[in-house]
Parts: sequence; structure tokens; C-alpha cells
Amino acid sequence: MTIQAMRQIDLDWVLDLNRAHETELSPLAPENLVALHAQAFAARVAEPQAAFLLAFDQSANYASPNYLWFRQRHAAFAYVDRIAVSALHRRKGLAGALYEDLFDIARSTGHTVVCCEVNSDPPNPGSDAFHAALGFEIVGEAYLDDRAKSVRYLTKRLD
Repeated sequence: MTIQAMRQIDLDWVLDLNRAHETELSPLAPENLVALHAQAFAARVAEPQAAFLLAFDQSANYASPNYLWFRQRHAAFAYVDRIAVSALHRRKGLAGALYEDLFDIARSTGHTVVCCEVNSDPPNPGSDAFHAALGFEIVGEAYLDDRAKSVRYLTKRLD
């Protein structure tokens, strides 16, 4: 599998993959994906159409309550907004490879903190275990009224 920058041509299948994982990720309209892609710190895909990762740094113009939670607490960070792997490509190490790719990008730009959130209700035990294995630690929790779900906030220090 090749990991590379997300291109305009990738947006349709990325949107389809996001739809398949809306419970874990959240809905995403096509025009919102275009806007997020344009300002992403890292927008990466594993080809062929196997997985994607979308991340922002502290300078993004992004109103997500989860992103804003981290921005209130960190002067500089890389925030994983969403990552998904297609059902056909599970258990091949793609999520880990996308994260390692992001860690390299973050280090090369002077970032020492990578942040994300994982659903706690509805629970996502697979994601919990995955992030723990990568060295992420729980640093907070929130209930999101507009989405009727709870999340755990996680960080990993790269230094």
C-alpha cells in the first residue's frame, strides 16, 4: 500500500468511506470535505482507496467542539479529525501506518503533541485499544449534545 497526499480525485471515495463510518466519525457533506481538505495540516490516503486520515494543526479555521477543546489547551498540536479504513483492508496495518506517517509530518514541522478523540458512548473498544497501543493517553472527556455521544480526548507526546 502507498500512503500519499489526498488529492481532489480521492474526495469521492473518501466521502463514501466516511459515510460507511459515520457512527465513529460523524457525517460529512461533500462541500465540507472540500473545505476541510483545503486547510488540512495532513490529508493522507492509503491507496488503492483503502484508508484515509484528515488532520489539522492549531491554525485551522475549524469549529468542531473536539478540535476547539484541544486548541484551548495547546499552543501547537496536530489533531486527527478522522481516520477510516475500508472493510476490505482491515487488519493490514493501514491505520497504524497512517498515524506513523502523521507523526513523521508532525515532527518535521516542530509539533510535539498529536491529539484525537474516541467515542466512549457509543463505545469503540477497538479504537481505544489501537490508540493505547500507539501510546495515546486520556486527557479529558466530553458529552456532545448535538451528536448525542460522549468522547474521550487523547494525546500523544512526540518528544
